[in-house]
Amino acid sequence: MSPKAPQNTDAFLQCLNCKKILFSIEFDQNLRVCPHCGHHHRLSALKRIEITFDPGSFEELDTDLRAVDALTFPDYADKLAAAEQKTGAYDSVVSGWAALDGKKVSTAVTDFNFIGGSMGSVAGEKITRTFERAAEAKAPAVIFCTSGGARMQEGLLSLMQMGKTTAAAQRCSEAGVPYIAVFTDPTMAGVLASYASIADVIVAEPKALIGFAGARVSKQAGVSKVPDDFQTAEFVLNHGMIDRIVHRKELRAVLSNLVSILGGKLHVGRCKS
Repeated sequence: MSPKAPQNTDAFLQCLNCKKILFSIEFDQNLRVCPHCGHHHRLSALKRIEITFDPGSFEELDTDLRAVDALTFPDYADKLAAAEQKTGAYDSVVSGWAALDGKKVSTAVTDFNFIGGSMGSVAGEKITRTFERAAEAKAPAVIFCTSGGARMQEGLLSLMQMGKTTAAAQRCSEAGVPYIAVFTDPTMAGVLASYASIADVIVAEPKALIGFAGARVSKQAGVSKVPDDFQTAEFVLNHGMIDRIVHRKELRAVLSNLVSILGGKLHVGRCKS
């Protein structure tokens, strides 16, 4: 099942940040960035692929993977079915081959619409395979991160993906293959604490929420005095955790340049999957 774009038949919508009314068509043409306040609204995996990679270059792989309700967690099967219906995908990560200005990349894109972009066994396997394909083909890995963290409904099976994906990223490093991560809103918890934060280059969209524990959990732990921009892309950039903040309109060009500089003369072609 390939991901599908959410249908919006309304002529107007409201910015989630500044609350101003926007024309839906103009909003989509502006890559779902508010023209008044610059707020970067979340994108589906399909829309992210469409605006980032060369037209028609994305070849989806790993479509046979399905989540298993190994713990018979209450309502998990229903949540999976609802998420599949909403997104047209079988899990939170869509993976495969793509191209940036003719340069081949192994990519994975997370969709927050699928159970908050949470990382379960299937998402972890897709991320791992993305790294493995990159290492084998000597092609850069480009991964878009957005997640609330590990998927609690899968328990330890979910937490195991942190070590698994981190080890796979290391294999890319050993093969001399560049790994570029893009942090979008939000990039949190187990995903941040594993493969997301060990990329060779990390860029983020403006104002993206980036951190380990969310504000509610931090408050429960007694953390109350924090800067106004705490756990934003701007805050973590100032503290050396990421390399650059990039506006969505500039992201494709920046990624293409990074792939050219770090990936050498790699061009589109069929690769063993």
